[in-house]
Amino acid sequence: MTRGRFVLVAGAFWVVFAGGALTPPARAQTPSSLQKNAGKPGTSTQAEMNSGAVTNGVYRNKTFGFSCKIPEGWVLRTEEMNAQDEGAPAAADSGGPPPARTAEGGCPHACNKVLLAAFSRPPEARGEDVNSSILIAAESAAVYPGLKEAAQYFGPLTEVAKAQGFEADGDPYGYEIGTKTLVRGDFHKNVGTRVMRQSTLVMLEHGYAVSITVIGGTEDEVEELLDGLEFSSPKTRTR
Repeated sequence: MTRGRFVLVAGAFWVVFAGGALTPPARAQTPSSLQKNAGKPGTSTQAEMNSGAVTNGVYRNKTFGFSCKIPEGWVLRTEEMNAQDEGAPAAADSGGPPPARTAEGGCPHACNKVLLAAFSRPPEARGEDVNSSILIAAESAAVYPGLKEAAQYFGPLTEVAKAQGFEADGDPYGYEIGTKTLVRGDFHKNVGTRVMRQSTLVMLEHGYAVSITVIGGTEDEVEELLDGLEFSSPKTRTR
């Protein structure tokens, strides 16, 4: 597989802000059972993407059927990250993120996007503690020829992480949120007296690889951020 743009975005995200790792919980599956049960795409047909929106401190995305709570007082940088990815400044009066470029392998919609970028403080602000963060991105699965399982996405993702000095805490594993099973990978990096902790969840849905990355300074903080994720039943989703 070739590296996609958002794998590289995630790598840059680790470098600039923080990265993390957690010991897989007791419900973790073995790699073989993960390949059979976790993170399978809902459909191979690429749907038109709903970028989602933040209302009352909650990000909701109808295309992928999930919501994510954003802690009070956090700052949003979604539009800026999409503009940076496009190589152009974000428009102050823009009603939403700028259109994404066409993906390798063909992509009929604006389908490579950072859906949510939220930080406990502005990324440019210095602090002694880890800048806790949430990054959600969607990338056309067409960028990865042969991508059939969400676990495969962690090949290039882990490669980027290791190149930046992060360590993976074991293999990716199945992770359940309600009735939804995603694939989770955990990473960490020691920086002086601090440990940066990151967990990334990946699913293949409607022709996209969707990654949900949370960063914190402690295991409890990472888990608390993950607890803010909820998935709706497919029957209740609308686009």
